[in-house]
Amino acid sequence: MPSHRKPRTRIGTTAPALGVTTAALASVSLLAQSADAAPAEPKPSIEEVQKKVDDLYRQADLATQKYDAAKEATATQRAKADALLDQVAAGTAKLNETRRVIGSYAAAQYRDGGVTPTMTLLFSDDPQAFFDQNQLMGRLSDEQQKTLSTFETERAANAKKRAEASRSLAALTTSQQTLRAGKQDVQTKLAAARTLLSTLTTQEKARLAAIEKKKQDEARRKAAELAAQQAAAAAKKKSAPPAGHTPSSPSSPSSPSAPATTKAAKALAFARAQMGKPYVWGATGPASYDCSGLTQAAWKAAGVDLPRTTWDQVKVGTRIATADLQPGDLVFFYDDISHVGMYIGNGMMIHAPHSGAYVREESIYYMPIYGSVRPA
Repeated sequence: MPSHRKPRTRIGTTAPALGVTTAALASVSLLAQSADAAPAEPKPSIEEVQKKVDDLYRQADLATQKYDAAKEATATQRAKADALLDQVAAGTAKLNETRRVIGSYAAAQYRDGGVTPTMTLLFSDDPQAFFDQNQLMGRLSDEQQKTLSTFETERAANAKKRAEASRSLAALTTSQQTLRAGKQDVQTKLAAARTLLSTLTTQEKARLAAIEKKKQDEARRKAAELAAQQAAAAAKKKSAPPAGHTPSSPSSPSSPSAPATTKAAKALAFARAQMGKPYVWGATGPASYDCSGLTQAAWKAAGVDLPRTTWDQVKVGTRIATADLQPGDLVFFYDDISHVGMYIGNGMMIHAPHSGAYVREESIYYMPIYGSVRPA
């Protein structure tokens, strides 16, 4: 007799095993990824941060000088393009007037009996053909011949000016592109410096400030040494009069901190008056300055026109040794000549340092010196 008992359902054992296997594989995969992952880079030291920030500011200074040069070139090119366009407009007006005169000849001939072949030739696309057909010359009066000759000369000159204006406008576009690229470069460098500084903790910022103070103290020490050397040299020079010269009365030694000329004194007075104003890259005053904008404006106040960039300013005037610096002289820094300050005496200068800072006094030894010049 067949059994009517319901078969017992077997409970499978493979599902849990599959789950365990999947979990195990996932764990192995995660372990493998962890093993393959590159270790996190160690946080830079405060000294490294300071070096990086200083380097970014220096690169921004360099980019600023490129921007200043591009801005000046753009302004020059725009003025040239505008002048050429004005010349083209004036030439076109003159050409139209000559056309009007020729038109009056045609109208007169038409009233006298129709447009002659000569007038047809005058209004052709190629008036120069008139000169290639000498037999027609006799049909024009001297005045008409002169007018036609003037028309052809004016048309050729105007076409030349138009082509020149087109080239000038193309050069202007290139200058504007360079200007925009320079602006972006400066902004990128400054943003990188700000980002790096923003990652520091309060304690790290305090350590960075201590390192900066130590750097400034060392620069001031060197400035004091230079001031002492300059004072000694001035006193020695004053105490040794030229041969055959007898001083009428004793006088005090001249100070190495006194400007050499009236112009230098005026430039220095202007620079002092800008103390506390913010550094803004590309600025030439009066509310803010970059480094070369400040020195340019200061010497302009003294009646001396300096070029816009440090690279051009360093070529102006007389080269001066550091030991022979006098107030008003310009001191340039770094091998790429990307920064400039105005010497004020005693080893110190006034300069516009970098973005986020203000026009201030600082030792000339704060940065590596490239060289110095006396503009006037």
